[in-house]
Amino acid sequence: MKNSSRIAAGVAGAVAGYVATFVLFSLLDFGNRADPITSGLLGLFFYSPVGAIAGAMLASWLVTRSGRDAGNGSVARNSLKSLGIVVLLCAAGIGIYIAYAYATATPWLNPNGNNPLLAFEVRFPAGVTVPASAQGITIELQTDLNTMPGEVTPAAFYRDGDQSVIAGEVELAFRTSHRQLAVTIQDQPSRIYPIDLTARAPHTPEFGTWRRLTDGSEIRYRAKWPGKT
Repeated sequence: MKNSSRIAAGVAGAVAGYVATFVLFSLLDFGNRADPITSGLLGLFFYSPVGAIAGAMLASWLVTRSGRDAGNGSVARNSLKSLGIVVLLCAAGIGIYIAYAYATATPWLNPNGNNPLLAFEVRFPAGVTVPASAQGITIELQTDLNTMPGEVTPAAFYRDGDQSVIAGEVELAFRTSHRQLAVTIQDQPSRIYPIDLTARAPHTPEFGTWRRLTDGSEIRYRAKWPGKT
């Protein structure tokens, strides 16, 4: 029981020594003003760990002395155990953070492989001239995290009555709910279509309903994940 209390005191002393040394290093401005980044790293990874060692030894010595127990060897052993626990706790904390960042905090939609695609069709008002090939048509997915060029598929173009319909795909790389698709046909104003998908863009086997812009053009789309049809 006594040994556990000494180790616990050493852990507390190590933490206090680390924090106190870093704060003191920052307040007294011991670093190089011309290179504050290097100075900060030096304080974080050299001076502060030295302070942690001193804090652990001091706390262990004080607890040992108050318990009227001998020695230097006991103090050294307890200090090493305390520092070992601190290192393990730091390693565990870093591991948990990395796991959290990889699983939830990273913006990648599919970090394990190929990204899903946004498959789309755009139907234009009657009388709008649409190229029969990919030349003259530019597709760009715009998000708050990136922009991504897309491609049209001329073989999938068709006519719906007197209206032309183009089709294509663009990669969905990031997890975000702020998406829009810019479709630009040469010599025509660019058309911006809001993409109302959730941040995780789940796979859907069929296109959604047509969504109309004020100019009369319409878009429908779906998220298409690898290995699914």
